[in-house]
Amino acid sequence: MKRLLSIQYSDGMFNFSMLLLRLAFGGLMLLNHGMDKLMHFSAYESKFYNFMGMGSRASLVLAIFAEVFCSLFIVLGLFTRFAAIPLLITMLIAIFVAHAGQFAKAEMAVLYCSAFFVLLFCGPGKVSVDGMMRG
Repeated sequence: MKRLLSIQYSDGMFNFSMLLLRLAFGGLMLLNHGMDKLMHFSAYESKFYNFMGMGSRASLVLAIFAEVFCSLFIVLGLFTRFAAIPLLITMLIAIFVAHAGQFAKAEMAVLYCSAFFVLLFCGPGKVSVDGMMRG
């Protein structure tokens, strides 16, 4: 019981937590969102949000880049902090522009955004390619 109420944590538990966070949120983003957009590109192209007047197609390509490639980097723990930035931008656009700040509709985007902020601030942990390169 004392351990459950403690605010201390070990390095091992921190690293395991970062691994779990990366695998869960990066993997779900990749499989549920990125691959769906990639596989059904033509269906999404006409109805995708036109961000800053750059066109629906360009906006979709940027979203696919973030949701596929950056999510894969997050899962691997490779360039994690850099990979989190396009994902954060994509999720912030989803929250505040595509869903017009209605947090009930944007609940998943808010959750993803929270997880990617944690990864941006804390990094990937030692159980990652970044962690292995640093030694």
